[in-house]
Amino acid sequence: MTNSLVTPLTKRYGESIDTYFSGSPLNRVSFLRDNYAFLSDALTNPTTRFLPMQKLEPSIFPDTGLLNTLVYDDLKDAIGNPFEKPEPEAVSAWDSSKESPLLVFLGIDESKSGGVTYGNYSGRAYFALDVTVPVDSTTPYATALADIVDKVEATGAPFTPVRTQYVLNYSEAAIYAQARSYMDWNIRNPFCAGCGTRTMSVNGGGKRVCPPTDRGVAKGPCPTRGVVTNIAFPRSDPTIIVAVVNSAGDRLLLGRNKRFPAGFYSCLAGFCEPGESIEESVRREVWEESGVKLGKVAIYASQPWPYPASLMVGAIAEALPDGESIHLEHDPELGDAQWFPFSVVRDALTIAERKSNILDISGEPTEAPIKVPPSKAIAHNLMRAVVFENAHLPKI
Repeated sequence: MTNSLVTPLTKRYGESIDTYFSGSPLNRVSFLRDNYAFLSDALTNPTTRFLPMQKLEPSIFPDTGLLNTLVYDDLKDAIGNPFEKPEPEAVSAWDSSKESPLLVFLGIDESKSGGVTYGNYSGRAYFALDVTVPVDSTTPYATALADIVDKVEATGAPFTPVRTQYVLNYSEAAIYAQARSYMDWNIRNPFCAGCGTRTMSVNGGGKRVCPPTDRGVAKGPCPTRGVVTNIAFPRSDPTIIVAVVNSAGDRLLLGRNKRFPAGFYSCLAGFCEPGESIEESVRREVWEESGVKLGKVAIYASQPWPYPASLMVGAIAEALPDGESIHLEHDPELGDAQWFPFSVVRDALTIAERKSNILDISGEPTEAPIKVPPSKAIAHNLMRAVVFENAHLPKI
């Protein structure tokens, strides 16, 4: 829980919750991303921490579950200082033939003293750095990246998948989620959607631009220059996930994706479409996937999901009394969907919480009739809110 303060809102809606991948300790100070003097100071400050990422995975100490970070002295021979010149000068000097580090400025931890300072803001700065070595590359930069990877692995903190293991604590998972989303977006967008030429990462990794020149030669016109476009900035894709309660208030609708083994069930989910509200999206997705028709939809919590850039909007919804029949003919995504008694879901949640935070899709038998996502998944939070906390019932 975020806090236990009693207010009119908490009396009506209950306390807010912190979902996994949210709750970052960093102040993003996003208004300073184009201030290259600040970024240069932050980059070279001895207290600054760099999160190395290989193929979008972080380096994690297995014994503690903490992120492994580097300092500038570990990296300066490889990355130099890409923020030495003001951003306009850097854009004017753009040379697409040169390799450059993919750096993302994440923000500052204001609880740490002795770091970088700008006006009223002071703290330890954080960056993410892509250290993935290009396949079959023998360039000096690739060699420098390989040296960094060797240095990281020598610390005993391997690059570790986070998606299925949930090994990081909440605050470090939030830092990683931000880093992964920005890094993934930069990697996926090396070319301009307007003219097809190479783009340049600016704003501390928070924006990509199509420079007007390349190696001092003017490029052709491009519709993305001189205007604000949504292709220049990272996006978040709204996605709904919903715990559906039957009209009697004693069963929960869960589905099994065809990709998962028999016995593994979760809340129904799907992407929002243009021109629909969250509530409309919930009703449409549930009907398309299960045939169940919904009445009231209430938004409960949200969770950033950096695979690659979803914003999961968690909802609790009630099925209409005459709309509870299940049929899977509309959408082939689900292999099965069922109404489960609250008691069955409670048992499954309790077992999942005992099994640490590993996503168990092994297909092996368990003490409960079904398996559900681990406790750090928003699907788990939604199920628990209904079957343990009666979140589907109105507050009195």
